[in-house]
Amino acid sequence: MHPELGGYRVTDIEPVVAFDVAANKVGRDLSEAIFAPPNMAYRLPDGEVPLSGATVQMGPVHDGMPSHLADLVTITDRDPVDVVAALKASGVEVMLNCLPTGSAQAARVYARAALEAGVAFVNGMPELIVCDPAFAQEAEARGIPIIGDDVKSQLGGTIVHRALIEVMLARGIRIKKTYQLNYAGNTDFLNLTQRGASKMLTKGEALTSLIPYPAEVSPAFSYVPNMRDRKTARFYFELANFSNAPVRFDATLEVEDSANFAGTAVDAIRCCRVAQDRGVGGVLHAASAFFSKHPPRPISDLEAAEQLEEFIAGVRER
Repeated sequence: MHPELGGYRVTDIEPVVAFDVAANKVGRDLSEAIFAPPNMAYRLPDGEVPLSGATVQMGPVHDGMPSHLADLVTITDRDPVDVVAALKASGVEVMLNCLPTGSAQAARVYARAALEAGVAFVNGMPELIVCDPAFAQEAEARGIPIIGDDVKSQLGGTIVHRALIEVMLARGIRIKKTYQLNYAGNTDFLNLTQRGASKMLTKGEALTSLIPYPAEVSPAFSYVPNMRDRKTARFYFELANFSNAPVRFDATLEVEDSANFAGTAVDAIRCCRVAQDRGVGGVLHAASAFFSKHPPRPISDLEAAEQLEEFIAGVRER
């Protein structure tokens, strides 16, 4: 969304350390591990990824490897590394958390390691870590920027659904019922169908927080293996306009899921680096509201966009 942000381009982001638990990824250079199954992200035609020099290290498992993914991922027999020590040794500045939904324990291990190592933290998955007041206070006390929780994709279901809700409210349309059905064929969606409670929470609250009266709001997920990384989101509304006359709205969005996530992640990562340059720690509220489904301070996307530009320009501290 920002080819240049605070003096940094996307190509200025250099991966220096990575963690996984899969036997076909741990121990390999990151440039090779990213193409190992079951990864299936969109690949730029004729694009080449040079060796990164960053070897994927064995992370702590905890609840990060649910049994329903066992047919797709084999856990390596290597011992987990000391994450804090690995972060410090790598010189990493920003950590991006992309653990499977439902990995509450494992996510907090990595979040805690980031604080201990003095590393900025972007929580890309739906575990309420940045929204935890104690975690946020400690991050601010340590001068560590944090953004979260649960990334909104560049043009994903949440941001589109929120925009539809806002235009309906602005036009005086009464929202009676709405649902958002998301389906894809990657491991994220296989996992969501089994333990998507936290994603249902963050996605649902991202929508209901905009509607100033009771309405039926239902996000849902389905796993369709042959769709691979292509995600379809369907938006359905039952509405009423003048004189309570019935209105129905139905729309569909199709995207490459991983690239859609990355389009937001690269901006969030650079916002953390800009905050580090300025000596600002704690929750970056403008960035969290714009980039995340469940920020500590939810506001409209238009207001969040304005505040983010103020942050980038240095007018707003956080």
